[in-house]
Amino acid sequence: MNAKLHFLAVMSFVLLNVTEVTEADERTAVSSADVDFSRDVFSVLRRSCFECHGPEKQEGELRLDSAAAIAESGTIEPGRPDESELLRRLLLPRGHEELMPAVGDPLPGKEVAALRRWIQNGALWPADFEVPPHWAYVAPSLPDVPEPVKTAGALNGWGRNEVDRFVAQRLQEEGLHPSPDADPETMIRRVFFDTIGLPPTLAEVDRYLQDPSDAAYERVVDDLLSRPQFGEKWARHWLDLARYADSHGFQRDDLRDVWAYRDWVIRAMNQDMPFDRFTIEQLAGDLLPDATEEQRIATGFHRCTPTNVEAGSIPEETRVEQVLDRVNTTGAVWLGTTMECAQCHDHKYDPFTRQDYYRLLAYFNHTELEADRKDPKQPSSIAFQGPSMPLSNPEREAQRAELTAKAQQIETQIAQHRQQLDKDLDTWATELARRLKSAPVTQTMAVR
Repeated sequence: MNAKLHFLAVMSFVLLNVTEVTEADERTAVSSADVDFSRDVFSVLRRSCFECHGPEKQEGELRLDSAAAIAESGTIEPGRPDESELLRRLLLPRGHEELMPAVGDPLPGKEVAALRRWIQNGALWPADFEVPPHWAYVAPSLPDVPEPVKTAGALNGWGRNEVDRFVAQRLQEEGLHPSPDADPETMIRRVFFDTIGLPPTLAEVDRYLQDPSDAAYERVVDDLLSRPQFGEKWARHWLDLARYADSHGFQRDDLRDVWAYRDWVIRAMNQDMPFDRFTIEQLAGDLLPDATEEQRIATGFHRCTPTNVEAGSIPEETRVEQVLDRVNTTGAVWLGTTMECAQCHDHKYDPFTRQDYYRLLAYFNHTELEADRKDPKQPSSIAFQGPSMPLSNPEREAQRAELTAKAQQIETQIAQHRQQLDKDLDTWATELARRLKSAPVTQTMAVR
C-alpha cells in the first residue's frame, strides 16, 4: 500500500512539472503565421484589456485602445518584444501580483504569441483601421466548403457531407482525429434521445439490430419525426424562451390557464411550421385577416409574463413592468440581444438608443391590467382578468353537433305528431257533430 502511494506521489510531481513546462513553452511560443491586426491584436486587447484600460476607464492612467495612447504609455517597444512591459506582464506566472489580466485566466499561448509577433514586426496600428462591428451585426455569408482532407490516418477522406468537411478541417488544425462510428445499439439510443428525448424499447432496439442499414436508419428517423413526442421535446426549448409557466409567479403564484399556448407550440413543431409564420402568429396572430382560433391562441407568447399581485404592489407599476418584460423578451428571442441597458440610457456597445427602446415599448403599452385587486390580502377578491378567449373542443363540438341534430329530429317528430293530433281532433269533432245531428231526439218527462 505504501509503495502504491509513493508511486502516485512521484508520478503526480512529474506530471505537474511536465504540465507547467508545457504551458510555459506554449505561452512563449512564437507563431509563424501572419498576424491579422483586427483578429489577433485588437480583438485580444478589447476583450482582455479595455475594461480597465479603455475609453471608459484607465486604471493606472494607462490606456490601450489607440496607437497614440499606447505610444504615450511606453508599454510597448516596437520591434523589441522582450523589452515591452505589456508582454512581460502577460508572461508572468500564475499568482504573480503584476500578472495581466488581473482578473480571470491568463491569455492563451497562441494569443500571447500573436502579440509578440505583432510587436516584433513594429507594433503597427493601421491608420485606416476601424473598430469591427460585433459579429452579431454583420450580415452572414456562406463560406466556401473545404475540400476533403487528404492526409494519412483516420481523417483521410473522412466525412459524409459538407458539414463534416468543416469539422474535419478543424480537427486537422487542432491535431485531433474523429471518433470511430458508433455501434448500432449506441446509434439507436442516440437518435431516440436526440429526436424525442425518450429511450427506445427493447423491441425497437432488437428490430433495428436485425437490420442496421442506412435505409433502416432513415426509416427510424422518419418514424421518430412523425411521433407527437418530437414536438413535446423540442417545444420545451421554445417554451423556456417564452417564459412559459402554469402559474403567475411571485409570492402568490396562482395557477393560470395558458396551456393552450403550450399545446399550440407543440403542434407547430410537429407540423414543421415555417419560422416566419411561427413568428408572425405569436406576435400578431390576432391581427391577421379573419384570424383563426389557432392564430389567436399563438399570441399567448406574451401572456406568459409574470403577474405580481402581492400586497403592497402598485397595479400600474406592475402593468408597466409587464410591458417592459414583453419588450425585453421580444429583443432576446427575435433579435438575439438584450435590450435592458437602453431602458435607462443609450446602449454603450449595441446599436440601440433609449428612443429605439421606447418606440418598441409603445407597441405593447396598450395592454390592460392582468388582475383586479380590491383587497390583495383577501385571495377571493383578486380576479385575474387579463385578455381571455373561450376555447373550442373538437370532441365536444362533435358531441354538441350530434345532440343538436338529434334534438332537431325529435322536435320535427313532435311537430308532425302535433299536426296529426290536430287533424285527428278535427276528424273526431266532425264525426261527433254528425252523429249527434242524426241521433233520435229524446224527451224527458217530468213526474210531479
